[in-house]
Amino acid sequence: MLVSNLAPGSTARLGVAPEDMAARHPGVIAVEIDGYGPGGPISHKRAYDLLIQAESGVCAVTGRPGEPAKPGPPVADVCSGLYAAISILALLCRRERAGNEVRVSLFDVATELMGYHLTYTRHSGVDQQPLGMSSPAVAPYGGYRAADGQTVILGTTNDREWQRLARDILQRNDLADDERFSTNAGRVAHREVLDEAVGAWCAQHDLARIQKTADAAGIGNARYNVPSEVLVHPQLAARDRWRSIDTPGGLIPALLPPPVIAGYDPPMGAVPGLGQHTDAVLAELGLDDDEISRLRERGAIGPAYA
Repeated sequence: MLVSNLAPGSTARLGVAPEDMAARHPGVIAVEIDGYGPGGPISHKRAYDLLIQAESGVCAVTGRPGEPAKPGPPVADVCSGLYAAISILALLCRRERAGNEVRVSLFDVATELMGYHLTYTRHSGVDQQPLGMSSPAVAPYGGYRAADGQTVILGTTNDREWQRLARDILQRNDLADDERFSTNAGRVAHREVLDEAVGAWCAQHDLARIQKTADAAGIGNARYNVPSEVLVHPQLAARDRWRSIDTPGGLIPALLPPPVIAGYDPPMGAVPGLGQHTDAVLAELGLDDDEISRLRERGAIGPAYA
C-alpha cells in the first residue's frame, strides 16, 4: 500500500504516482489524498484543513453571524483519512479488484459533510446563519449558564420533548400551550423568547440540579467541558479508555481508538521514530534494496533511520 498526501503532481515527479505503481507493482494499492481532485479549475492549488473548510462552506456554518469560525478538530483532514481507510478496506475485501487506485479529495469530503446545509440552501435559497452552540434547525437548543457558573447544554428535537421541557422542567404551562411554539418551525421563529425562558430557569439552579432534572424528564443534556476537563472525564476513566504507550521521548498516555469490537483489542504499540519502519514496510511490499535506495535518492522517502 502506498499512501500520499503531497502537493498536486508530486508523486508523478517522484515516479510513484498511482499509474506508475500499477505498472511496476500491480498488487500495491495506491492512495492519493489531495486538495481538490483532478480536472477542475483549482486542482493545482495547495490545500490545508483550514483552506478546505473555508472553501467548502464549513466555516460559514460555524461560529456566529458575521463571525465565522474553523471547527477546532481538523475535520477535513481526519474525515478524508477515514474515507481513504474505508476505500482501502473495500478493495482488500473484494476478491477480484478491477483496480488498485484510490483518490480522495479533501474538498469532496468536506462538501459531503456539508450535506444538510447544502440541501437546505438548494431548496430554500437561504444561507443559514451559524448560532454558536445552537442549531438553526431546532429550538430551544443550546448552551445556558447555570447558577454555579457552569454551562449546560439542553436540547429538544421534537414536540413531545418540548412539552416535557416546558411543563416538567420550566413549569411554564403558558409556553407549552402557546400556539407560537406548538411546532418546531414556530419555536425556531421565536427562538429568542424560548432561550430567555430556558436561560432564566438555568440561572436559578446549579449544573448538577439541572442535569438531574433534565435526565428525569427525558431531556437531552450535557456539560460544556474544556480539554483539561475532558482529560479527567469520569466516563473515560470508568471505561478504561486510557493506555500508556512508548515513544522516542518516553511514555505518554493515549486514548484507545473507537470503535469497541467484541473480542478485539486494538493494537497500541510504541510510536516509532521518524523513518524507523520505512525500509521494512517497503520490503514487505516487494521493493528490493536497490528500489528503496532509488526512492531515497529521489527524495520520495527520508534518510535511513539511525
